[in-house]
Amino acid sequence: MVTTSRDDLKRPITLPGEVRRVVSLVPSLTESVAATAPGVLVGATDWCTHPAGLDVVRVGGTKNPDVERIRLLRPDVVLANEEENRAADLDSLRAAGIAVWVTVIRDLGEALVSLRRMLTAICDRPAPPWLADAERAWSRPAPWPRRTAVVPIWRRPWMVLGRDTFAGDVLARLGVDGLYAGHAERYPKVALTDLRAARPDLVVLPDEPYRFTAEDGPESFPGLDVALVSGRHLTWYGPSLVEAPAVLADALLHPVRTPAG
Repeated sequence: MVTTSRDDLKRPITLPGEVRRVVSLVPSLTESVAATAPGVLVGATDWCTHPAGLDVVRVGGTKNPDVERIRLLRPDVVLANEEENRAADLDSLRAAGIAVWVTVIRDLGEALVSLRRMLTAICDRPAPPWLADAERAWSRPAPWPRRTAVVPIWRRPWMVLGRDTFAGDVLARLGVDGLYAGHAERYPKVALTDLRAARPDLVVLPDEPYRFTAEDGPESFPGLDVALVSGRHLTWYGPSLVEAPAVLADALLHPVRTPAG
């Protein structure tokens, strides 16, 4: 028996009555499926680092998956994301006769709805308890005054969070408003001199996709409060959402003032 569902792109997806083999091309989705239906994952990207010790075939990166290796794994479905994965790679998988489920996630609300739909359709079981825990964890408003921030995600060149990003929505729910949230681009390139001149209340430096550290990043923002945060808790939309509010709040509430230049 087969079933037909629709992914976030509204594409019809034909699945077997019981999905037994899943390849994930997105770290967040890998962790989500592993926590919900252990044993069905047979492949994941090199960047899928959670859960620790995940023993599956590695199929390359999110931007350069090995389509032939995926095909040989005979997956019932491949999980992807419209932002993290290239359309050409997903089209190649479809051309090989493989079902591809694509998520579209721009904010926390979309993430919770998308994960619930995907997991119940693919894992053929009720929504996992961790998803309800995440919804509860994010149901409380931030109990402190709002602040403004610039949020670099890359340097050389400097790039920051712009409009309609999941990470920007997460920060907004924690009382931190991105100064570039109204920018025309989602990840605009902005000169460092302009980032400094914006005089945000806070500079937020995650450790992914660029790995900002105490020795690499804060020195570029003299005289400003800098918060180093966990990129996984800021940008991943899986089981990490349960602890993300507490982990991020702790980092945001205890920034370090860099020496004035």
